[in-house]
Amino acid sequence: MAGVGRRPIRALNVAEKPSVAKAVSEILSKNPASGGLRVRDGRSRYNRIFEFNYFAQNQHFHMSFTSVTGHLMELEFEERYRKWHSCDPVDLYHAPVKKFVPQDKLDIEKTLAEEARKCEWLILWLDCDREGENIAFEVVEVCTRANRNLNTWRARFSALIDREIHYAAQHLVRPNQLFADAVDVRQEIDLRIGASFTRFQTMLLRDAFLLDFITDDRNVILSYGPCQFPTLGFVVERFWEVQSHEPEEFWTINCTHNSEEGTATFTWMRGHLFDYTCATILYEMCVLEPIATVRNVKQQEKLKYPPYPLSTIELEKRASRYFRMSSEQTMKVAEDLYQAGFISYPRTETDCFSERTDLRTIVLEQQEHPTWGSYAQRLLDPEAALWRNPSAGGHDDKAHPPIHPTKFSAGESRWSQDHHKVYELVVRHFLACVSQPAVGAETTVEIDIAGEQFSASGRVILAKNYLDVYRFETWGGSVIPTYNYGQQFSPTTLTLDSGVTRPPPLLSEADLLSCMDKAGIGTDATMHDHIKKLLDRFYATKDSSMRFTPTKLGEALVMGYDDMGYELWKPNLRAMMESDMKAVSMGTKRKAEVLDTCLQQMKACFVDARVNKAKLFEAMAIFFERSNRANGNEQHSIGDVVRKCGLCQESDMVLRKKPDGNFMVGCLGFPQCRNVFWLPGSVSEATVTTTICSTCSPGCPVYMIQFKFRRLEIPPNYSVDHLGCIGGCDNTLRQLVEICGTGSRTNSSNPGRGQGHTPSARHGQQSNIGLNYTRQTGDSTSSYSSHSSRRQAHGSAAQDGQSSIPCTSCGAPCNLRTANTAANRGRKFYSCQAQGCNFFVWEDNANSGGTVPHQNIYRSASNSRGGGGRTRGRGNRSRGEHNATFVSATGEPISGRCFVCGDPSHFANACPTRGR
Repeated sequence: MAGVGRRPIRALNVAEKPSVAKAVSEILSKNPASGGLRVRDGRSRYNRIFEFNYFAQNQHFHMSFTSVTGHLMELEFEERYRKWHSCDPVDLYHAPVKKFVPQDKLDIEKTLAEEARKCEWLILWLDCDREGENIAFEVVEVCTRANRNLNTWRARFSALIDREIHYAAQHLVRPNQLFADAVDVRQEIDLRIGASFTRFQTMLLRDAFLLDFITDDRNVILSYGPCQFPTLGFVVERFWEVQSHEPEEFWTINCTHNSEEGTATFTWMRGHLFDYTCATILYEMCVLEPIATVRNVKQQEKLKYPPYPLSTIELEKRASRYFRMSSEQTMKVAEDLYQAGFISYPRTETDCFSERTDLRTIVLEQQEHPTWGSYAQRLLDPEAALWRNPSAGGHDDKAHPPIHPTKFSAGESRWSQDHHKVYELVVRHFLACVSQPAVGAETTVEIDIAGEQFSASGRVILAKNYLDVYRFETWGGSVIPTYNYGQQFSPTTLTLDSGVTRPPPLLSEADLLSCMDKAGIGTDATMHDHIKKLLDRFYATKDSSMRFTPTKLGEALVMGYDDMGYELWKPNLRAMMESDMKAVSMGTKRKAEVLDTCLQQMKACFVDARVNKAKLFEAMAIFFERSNRANGNEQHSIGDVVRKCGLCQESDMVLRKKPDGNFMVGCLGFPQCRNVFWLPGSVSEATVTTTICSTCSPGCPVYMIQFKFRRLEIPPNYSVDHLGCIGGCDNTLRQLVEICGTGSRTNSSNPGRGQGHTPSARHGQQSNIGLNYTRQTGDSTSSYSSHSSRRQAHGSAAQDGQSSIPCTSCGAPCNLRTANTAANRGRKFYSCQAQGCNFFVWEDNANSGGTVPHQNIYRSASNSRGGGGRTRGRGNRSRGEHNATFVSATGEPISGRCFVCGDPSHFANACPTRGR
């Protein structure tokens, strides 16, 4: 390092907030050699630049001091994954992410780059926690891009007071990469898990139910956070405990004794009994022998110890308990007090002071306060013997001391009531923790009545000590009369009283913070944010007594995940993640290792949750009415992934249900890619399974779909339940497309539906499932030509007098049968009885060489469902024989009757009398 006399080193100093930059600059420029504090504007009008001279580490410096505003960079998915409908949410577990400076902070980036080019040193004054360390490395990245030769240092401080700031400037250290890595891990895990589950449950549930708690439920986000959801779980679990509690009556014996010295109330040492008969018997024994005998008198000194030094969580809990102040408001006020220099850094896990902390100086600064100043004077008076070194709570984050006052104030004019309350709590808490415990004398008397034991206690406070200043706590007691061993007396009252058990109370904010802290959910700096999100997202409400109740939405979501058997709302998973992140910050685990393990684990949870999404629907249906509107936008409602798009080779093909009830499998790359497979119009339900088609899977897995068809819209020999594949190997699905048509917008009366080409906006891809089959199974025209050749052979066989003909579909023999209906009595027909085959033809048609294939027969029958040519699911009217109809095994038409001539053997469009 250069010695005195060398030219000053130009150093760029960066703080986390503009107010901190100003405060530190004012402190460091308070010396005659500083040349005064000069201020100029940077690129951002909110982040000004302060300049002064400073002497540190035997070297002169020319300091330029500016700031950022929190995180300089954001972590986000690359552009093609950012829109909600751009990909399957499961892809977000491995989609590429990047850190970048957002638009609103580009001016700050430019300022840092410009100043870095002029400087030799970079001194980082970010908050001294893991989050601050991560921001520090964001600053380093921007500055070193502009100047690779920067000498980078870190200033560590815990309070904006002169001694802390000068000490930090004289004892610079290197920034901690491990702390920054731990935050990188948390950010990436939270982004991937939060985005995937939030997209999944929002798009699944938002449009499916009427969310009556908000006016515009189309804009509501059903968010999922790895910390937020376990926090909700605590609230719901306690609520369920309260709801499931069944009051149970119990009985207890109470005894009192009045004397000249006062009244003693004795409690039954059995507590209480739930059996009334037993309680009555014991009570009657006491009544028959009501003389009480003193069996034991115990006197001892009791101590009530002061609290441990103040950590962030304790500050939030005590402010909630004493002032009914929310944790969010507490941290906001504490941050204001810190930036103004009145208290130390308010985000700390530490609850023990180091040996180098000058505790007496802190107390000395409070001697002039009009309220607790006299107590501070007593603390420093050796004759009062009130001083006691504070106990250690056992937590030390190695970054900051416990929260304590750093500057005296009798109350600032600009302070709100909350500022006064928080400052008072911090000061009184500090004074209490360096004080002697309260001392009391406790007497316990035990008596015997007919073999039943009773006890009474009394307490006398001998020295209040810390309780004199810590007004938030009391140590109540009552004085009881004097009793001697063996003394006997008759009770004044002896009663058998009943009561009922009560449920536990709902969680208060202090209780919730304790649960989160114990389970390792969040950090001291983030817990209040997770609680706030529960309220912002309408997952929970908080009453005037600061107790939480889950909303219907919050309870439904937890119930749905609980029914899955996957405890996503429990703290275990997140607690393990937090433990792993701490291990990264300590260097015992690598960043990549933790990321890989956590994301694999949560991806498995996500896939399992999506398979069991019906549980979420069932839970939501308990609390909310179903919506009449479609489950998502017609073009953009996302479903489960079926396969990778074979056209654009980028996005996934997903199952979708359109507003009109039809199903389709479409590309998520819409509108850039318009690849779509239309499913049969007779589908009533469709669900993507986890089964991969063994025929179509090589190279590109195709997930099979569980279909449910409407019984009246498919031939009787087809099952209403079918596990099918859209990859091109499923003959049953292809036949039903031919029979029932599809749910596309194409005019159903056009010839060759399901086989023709539909032009797209930008690509020449096929537009329905029929095309997909044609592409993967061969040319459909040649297929039907071979069917036609076989039909001629079948007709010839019939003319030769054969009693059966081979089925044109499966090749099985079709026996000759006779219809017995009124319209067709005596008329003969051939039908295939093979399972899954629906071939049928009248004998006279077969003999005339005009055998009608079953595909077209059923298409004709399906025309009866609609009136116009564009009715959904209607078949191709231009193909097949005009006198064909769909009949049962007895020849009775299932549906349709010609409205021209009344003949049930054909439809009006095939009537031979039509057009005469």
